[in-house]
Amino acid sequence: MKNLSLKEKIGQLIVVRTTGYLFDHQIRYPAWEANQQQLQTWLSEYNIGGVILLGGSCAEIAQRTKQLNQWAKTPLLVAADIEEGVGQRFTGASWFPPPMALAQIAQDDLELAKKYAEEMGKITAKEALCIGVNWIFAPVVDVNNNPDNPVINVRAFGDNPEVVKELSSAFIRGTQSYPILNGAKHFPGHGDTSTDSHLDLPVINHSQARLEKIELVPFQGAIALNVDAIMTAHLLVSAYDNQNPATLSHRILTEELRHNMGFEGLIVTDALIMGGVAKYAPPEKIAVKALQAGADILLMPENPVVAIHSIIEAVEKGEISEHRIDESLQRVSKAKEKLFKSQESFSFVDISTNDSQQVINEILVKSNQTSVLKPIVGLDKGINLVVVNNLLNCDFLDRQSPSITIPDSFGYHAQVFDQCNLYIWENQLITEPFILQVFVRGNPFRGTAGLSAIALKAYEQILENHHLQGIMVYGSPYVLDWFKNQIPTPIPWGFSYGQMAIAQRTICNKMFQLSTNLDITKGNFL
Repeated sequence: MKNLSLKEKIGQLIVVRTTGYLFDHQIRYPAWEANQQQLQTWLSEYNIGGVILLGGSCAEIAQRTKQLNQWAKTPLLVAADIEEGVGQRFTGASWFPPPMALAQIAQDDLELAKKYAEEMGKITAKEALCIGVNWIFAPVVDVNNNPDNPVINVRAFGDNPEVVKELSSAFIRGTQSYPILNGAKHFPGHGDTSTDSHLDLPVINHSQARLEKIELVPFQGAIALNVDAIMTAHLLVSAYDNQNPATLSHRILTEELRHNMGFEGLIVTDALIMGGVAKYAPPEKIAVKALQAGADILLMPENPVVAIHSIIEAVEKGEISEHRIDESLQRVSKAKEKLFKSQESFSFVDISTNDSQQVINEILVKSNQTSVLKPIVGLDKGINLVVVNNLLNCDFLDRQSPSITIPDSFGYHAQVFDQCNLYIWENQLITEPFILQVFVRGNPFRGTAGLSAIALKAYEQILENHHLQGIMVYGSPYVLDWFKNQIPTPIPWGFSYGQMAIAQRTICNKMFQLSTNLDITKGNFL
């Protein structure tokens, strides 16, 4: 990248968020997602280096990425948080169960779990390239050793640092089969927190020796494999820096990650609009401090134009040198060269193939847990009580979802609640047979990893009702542990780490004793 102005150099160090949908009226998060006019201005006048996409189908994303690159002055980094496969964010592609499912398999067969992790990386990379995404913000290499972690939770490859290292490294190797960028996150380790950094700043008070023994182990594995990028965590890690969040800490990003651990790739901040860092300082100061700390890419600053001008001002004042900007620009240029020198092409025929669906099914079947002494029997009239975290945010559930249609075919008709309103159902006098299906897992912005106090009280009463015929839990193994201690012995139960349709089908098939064979010719599960 030659002959760029200072403004254009800085622009290359910024990745902004936008919708994957094609039209402005489809924007779902206007506070975070730029509209068409903003994007055209930022890309053409400010030379913004990349975008992170959310929402839309694979076909839309393929068109959207072409559109954005047409507007861009320089070919774009196109990123996505696709930790569980492309289908996690963009409909139509392969959607894997969360990484902790592989940790479950690893308890019995680490080599098999590594094989699946590598296949997951390969499939995710190939499908991403099919739609124009060239940067995978994955794998999560945090060691989730705190069951109450509300934001990492099942996104991690478990709670054992060596297993997390082996599985995340296998995922990275899988992505390296293709000309795409990967990114380990969240440095120096977000696994042992009970605060969601999207909402506030978590504090970690472990010693440096403990951090090196547990949290840093998977990052060392990723660095040994030449991982392309490492994403920072908005954490206050007192053993290193008791003043600045890791994202804004020179001690953590430059001294520890760059110098001590020898990482030479891109350091990308977690989103700068998140509460864990946004509450720390004004947006214009955050951008400058992140670069001073050693970050190369500023992800989702509140306003990229403000960020650029604040950095220009800092250069003019001597607070940061243009040479420091050039160092990051060189790393960005190197990453883009890796992406754009390949002539390999991909098409929609490579998305969600029978082979990828087979891998997903095998992971689910081998990680599911069930206890079915006798299957749930059909009847004339019953209730299918379905509970989700939030009725307005559950894209895995609709009237055609297997968790609705399969029980319905056996006479159990759906009633859907979210956890906060479960007390309504609790106070009803239930005199007919019913089953319970619970969808709950840690996720960003939830603020909690498990069951609410209202839900716990309701579930205790539900489990005492002798009309209960069976229980299915999707998502959190920590929630499953609570239920397993409460479920009456003869009641059949099933658990899947996944919440998507294929996970629902595997569990419901088991609970109702249906065939679970994969019909490869039709691409669906019987």
